[in-house]
Amino acid sequence: MTIPAAPTITLTGISKSFPGVKALSGVSLALYPGEVTALVGENGAGKSTLVKVLTGIYQPEEGEITLSGQPTTFHSAHAALKAGITAIHQETVLFDELSVAENIFIGHQPRGRFGLIDWNAMYDGARDLLEKAGAKIDPRTRLRDLAIASRHMVAIARALSVDAQVVIMDEPTAALSHKEIAELYELVDRLRAQGKAILFISHKFDEIFRIADRYTVFRDGQMVGEGLIRETNEDDLVRLMVGRDIGLVFPKKHVEIGPPVLTVTGYSHPTEFDSIGFELRRGEILGFYGLVGAGRSEFMQALFGITKPSKGAIRIDGEVAVIRSPSEAVAKGIVYVPEERGRQGAVIGLPIFQNVTLPSIHRTSRNGFLQLAEEFRLAREYTSRLDLRAASLDQDVGTLSGGNQQKVVIAKWLATRPKVIILDEPTKGIDIGSKAAVHEFMGELAAQGLSVIMVSSEIPEILGMADRVIVMREGRIVGEFPRDGLTAEKLVRAAAGIGEAA
Repeated sequence: MTIPAAPTITLTGISKSFPGVKALSGVSLALYPGEVTALVGENGAGKSTLVKVLTGIYQPEEGEITLSGQPTTFHSAHAALKAGITAIHQETVLFDELSVAENIFIGHQPRGRFGLIDWNAMYDGARDLLEKAGAKIDPRTRLRDLAIASRHMVAIARALSVDAQVVIMDEPTAALSHKEIAELYELVDRLRAQGKAILFISHKFDEIFRIADRYTVFRDGQMVGEGLIRETNEDDLVRLMVGRDIGLVFPKKHVEIGPPVLTVTGYSHPTEFDSIGFELRRGEILGFYGLVGAGRSEFMQALFGITKPSKGAIRIDGEVAVIRSPSEAVAKGIVYVPEERGRQGAVIGLPIFQNVTLPSIHRTSRNGFLQLAEEFRLAREYTSRLDLRAASLDQDVGTLSGGNQQKVVIAKWLATRPKVIILDEPTKGIDIGSKAAVHEFMGELAAQGLSVIMVSSEIPEILGMADRVIVMREGRIVGEFPRDGLTAEKLVRAAAGIGEAA
């Protein structure tokens, strides 16, 4: 009988909270030398928070971290890196104007005489690391001249430039081609053979069962299962991921669904999505579900005129509509509430009333002059319907909570009197009370005859609010489900490409 090696790093009873959110609640995790542990869970399960605790970006409020048998504390990202913890993130910060070699060794460049950078050693070291990562990239090339996949390989090489004991890979294949993914698998196998302890985070079950030795499942900030990959299967992992009640956060109203309002046929983009087609009916909440990289937001942005499709057609109330810009989309009755409300939805620095009335200036001005009283009247009408919590409509929208910012963005578009409203991750990053308010208002919109497209990565939200669900994977529609009989397992299996979608 083989005695298992002691863990390289152990986290025990780790808790971390943010205002209104308990991101981690007493979670535990052990990573073993020469083994890959898959961390599995829905979006929002606490995986990213745990990675930030491991890499010293966040300090836990409770719990203990033990490295090589010794209790330790990572007071900063630099301290974690110095202790041998390195991470390859899905979105790693790199520097466009620096060379590949400079990006790889930034912060720990090889030094020669008098403490000066040894450029030849840096270029040679970068070349070796890139070869180990399976990337044929000239280390002298400026990063800005590389494709996205090549940038990702540079990020991997940067993580390998530190002699790490623990390597964290957070959705490492999201931007890679099939050939590059195969090369990444080979890299993981080499790291495992070198005795590295590897944490592998992925939504893709084929990757998990190809790469991992162990698994840990998070749900709602708690660790709900762990074990050996060879002793589990896809069904068991899905049940652990989604085993929760929908509860009262989703006050679904019964609405009579009317005739088609929006019909999309063959919508395609050269790199983001292909052959998207569906109907959206009056009073319907149509859910779009998918995992990271499924192409849902990219499609919605094209539908709103932010990007241009390569082909396809749409009809609104049976009439062909050509949308080449957001202003044309708004004029035709389609509005879009983006996922990144701080960057794309609200105008930070402007007061609430101006944010709400910005797309409706034609209604609040006369003879080219804005009517302040009319702006306040319009803003008050729509923010009161959403139960906005603010000191006054003069308040800078940047001072509001995430939930109230979201309400301002929704109010802004409702004031244009649309036919179709697209809500992209409508409750992302907001507290449970604000989620319930947004869901209740979503139901009211449908009851008033508005057609709603809800893009969400939260399975309970999809199950609780959608009348019908479209599942996307790798830029294509892979399943369509009516509300009746729909389960979390069906959604996850379709989104992850496990067996039959139906």
